Amino acid sequence: MKAIVYHNYGSPDVLRLEELPKPKPRDNEVLVKIAAASVAAGDWHLLRAEPFIARFMSGLLRPKYKILGADVAGWVEAVGRNVKQFQPGDAVYGDLSACGFGGFAEYVAAPEGALAPKPARLTFEEAAAVPVSAMTALQGLRDHGKLQPGQKVLINGASGGVGAFAVQIAKALGGEVTAVCSTGKMEMARALGADHVVDYTKENFTEMGQRYDLILAVNGYHPIWAYRRALSPQGVYVMCGGANAQMFQAILLGPLLSRRGGRKLGHMLATPNQQDLGVLSQLIDAGKITPVIDRCYPLHQVAEAIRYVETGHARGKVVITVAPQHNNSPTIGNTGE
Repeated sequence: MKAIVYHNYGSPDVLRLEELPKPKPRDNEVLVKIAAASVAAGDWHLLRAEPFIARFMSGLLRPKYKILGADVAGWVEAVGRNVKQFQPGDAVYGDLSACGFGGFAEYVAAPEGALAPKPARLTFEEAAAVPVSAMTALQGLRDHGKLQPGQKVLINGASGGVGAFAVQIAKALGGEVTAVCSTGKMEMARALGADHVVDYTKENFTEMGQRYDLILAVNGYHPIWAYRRALSPQGVYVMCGGANAQMFQAILLGPLLSRRGGRKLGHMLATPNQQDLGVLSQLIDAGKITPVIDRCYPLHQVAEAIRYVETGHARGKVVITVAPQHNNSPTIGNTGE
């Protein structure tokens, strides 16, 4: 199979298109023929090993996982002997970030618990855009932010991969949503359902006097004490992306600042799980969230796709089309038993 591989940390220049053996599923695994994958911020963080602390999870000197890509959508080609939920021919999607990545390839073997049935109303490209970003938004708002109907929620970085889903999910949860983005993306934020839009190139929401019950920081940078100033007395600030300084402030200063008064400040990492993939599928089937795709790249242009995501200018998600013929189901091989 063809795969995009890297053997050393560095810029996208270190990525290589290589021919590798097709993986064989273990007893609890599913072999997926990948139709599409998508690029997340985590891909370039792992590629460059930035921040340096990432090396303690991905390999101190060289990357532990040679193939990046957590979001996948495709067809089940074979299953291990203990797999109960899927059979060859099923259309699936999932998040591989907890089981070794591997999405930038023609095939991947993954635990069945990392996958869920693909929402029928989505194309494979659209489905591949969902898992990591939408699950981050869902868990940030629902679990860490404890968003309740009628509360005021601000999404900083509302037009990127996570942010576009966060606006829609916050509305689905009953929030009054303020989206922060650049001038050219304001109409997109309104179309996604934002009640209010702030153009960060013209206004600083932390200095506008408005207070929010929940701030989800996806991108952009403000000092943590500025976020605290923009919270209501019992408000919650959740950092799930942004500059390195913002990350370290949330990790180191968040717990200290949370001791002073009712405001809570901290960070989050999404926890991939099949149950939340099911929740996202329900929201998709109900028409409450729709993936936003900026552009698609073929597999051999993963490096270019990552470079584009690194600029921070993408509207929604950047998708990798792996199997262009995916409108028709491929020939299914033997099971992995």
